[in-house]
Amino acid sequence: MAPSRGRLRPLGLDEVRITGGFWARRREVNATATLDHCLHWMERVGWTGNFRAPVQERRGREFADSDVYKLLEAMAWAGTGSDPVTEAIASAQEPDGYLNTAFGRPGQQPRYSDLEWGHELYCYGHLIQAGVAQIRTRGEGELAKTAQRAADHVCNTFGPGGIESVCGHPEIETALVELARATGEQRYLDQAALFVDRRGHGTLADGEFGRAYHQDDLPVRQASVLRGHAVRALYLAAGAVDVAVETHDDELLAAVVRQWEATVARRTYLTGGMGSHHRDESFGDDFVLPPDRAYSETCAAVASVMLSWRLLLATGEPRFADLAERTLFNVVATSPSTDGRSFFYANTLHRRRRGTVPAADAVSPRAESSLRAPWFAVSCCPTNVARTLALLPTYLASVDDQGIQLHQYADAEISVDGIALRVRTDYPSGGAVTVRIARSPDHPWTLSLRVPAWTQGATAWLVDPDGTRRPAPPGTATVTRVFRPGDEIRLELPVAPRWIEADPRVDAVRGTLAVQRGPLVYCAESVDLPDGREADAVRVDAAAEPVDGPDGTVVAPGELTEPDDPAWPYRPHGHATAPAAEPAGITLVPYNSWANRGPSTMRVWLPLTQR
Repeated sequence: MAPSRGRLRPLGLDEVRITGGFWARRREVNATATLDHCLHWMERVGWTGNFRAPVQERRGREFADSDVYKLLEAMAWAGTGSDPVTEAIASAQEPDGYLNTAFGRPGQQPRYSDLEWGHELYCYGHLIQAGVAQIRTRGEGELAKTAQRAADHVCNTFGPGGIESVCGHPEIETALVELARATGEQRYLDQAALFVDRRGHGTLADGEFGRAYHQDDLPVRQASVLRGHAVRALYLAAGAVDVAVETHDDELLAAVVRQWEATVARRTYLTGGMGSHHRDESFGDDFVLPPDRAYSETCAAVASVMLSWRLLLATGEPRFADLAERTLFNVVATSPSTDGRSFFYANTLHRRRRGTVPAADAVSPRAESSLRAPWFAVSCCPTNVARTLALLPTYLASVDDQGIQLHQYADAEISVDGIALRVRTDYPSGGAVTVRIARSPDHPWTLSLRVPAWTQGATAWLVDPDGTRRPAPPGTATVTRVFRPGDEIRLELPVAPRWIEADPRVDAVRGTLAVQRGPLVYCAESVDLPDGREADAVRVDAAAEPVDGPDGTVVAPGELTEPDDPAWPYRPHGHATAPAAEPAGITLVPYNSWANRGPSTMRVWLPLTQR
């Protein structure tokens, strides 16, 4: 994205390069395995074939087109592409710019006859974002031209005097703003603003989940919290921020900030995941965050990162980068398997029963599969992860008139505005981040480094080029000076494991603790427990601190229990008998790594020992 204004300016893929460490490994797997995997499955299940005439029978859900577009966007950011797919898409476009394989053809419903559930504008949004990715990386090509023709059609059809409605699934809003930024066409921005302002006035038909499901119950400016379908809500909020930034609409921006604050404070899991309802993939009520029923859709995590990044650029406030970091490490990174060829759609925080290994050659019909699946009947998440990882370097840093800001930490090279930096770190395994100046102008400028909110209660340190070492409280640490090539700045973050407790209003996890080490949330997994024990046998002792174990694990003091099996599970208070238990050091692993070693049970929130 390239906003025309705001507190900070993002960098492009030609200005930031991730060179090693955690995210480099993930991006390599994405580029060498996930992209081809997704293309293979789309060809196999017929989603790409929907664009090729003649089509005997359309395949996939009504929004399957969008997943093809997301894959093309990921390929564009990764520097690859699929010209045959692009050519098929372009050939399927109608003369007036309309493009959708589920509507308007013989035997199908008419165009725009089901705005609540048809996803036509949603699909355009992902097409347009793919086109913008091509413009940003290769210049205008066939995909970009197709996207712009579709955007012109949207403006002609839904602009003033046209259809006065919105899509049941927001997405078109942020895409139109991005296209306006890339092309300079004002009409795209105007249309995005029109869609945002139309939302929340009962424009869409009511349904079984209520108007809040589509965010059509309240205007964006009046809402106080994100509600309804989590992905829809987050995409709409991201689009509203884009509109607010480009139109200087401080009231609209403030409304989204207010919603973000309330949602983070009351409706977000420890992992950064959002959405606790399976039936409608929605946010629950305040503090209703059951770990074993967490839906926490991967796409919602991607949308949350998109929103947090936009708010960070608009305001410059590091708290938005804090949530983006938490969500990237603990949801986005959790979804794909280590080989990049299977995925979680939903991300539970507590698996009570061992899952079954999905067939490698079959589509999983259920989003809440017990283990990562190679493909889903609804496969929005694999392609969303793919485009996020391909674009990830652009989330690392930004610039303003004062200098450069580092928001996310990875081994990287940054070169912008006559400044070149080399970032060295093994974060999140280690907490040391060293920034070496490779090139610098002969005038003072400011290097800003985010000190994560998770350092609260410990001490981070900043070491200046002259060796001065000073505490760095959560927020932003800065160094302003005339830098010389060879100067080094070092940020030391306290990544030791620590106990985490929840707000007591989160009923589902009262009486439990979790472990976090740096930005990583940890979990107990049954494969690390002796004698075939399950994760629910674990109890931890808060009287002692968890410590680092081998190979990135954490060892928590505690015990393994053998609970009895009473005929009736309720008893008078004070008459419970403590279950048989044996002291044990409980091995915990990063949550993002769980379920890579076969079927297992798992839990993030750990019950306390009974003393």
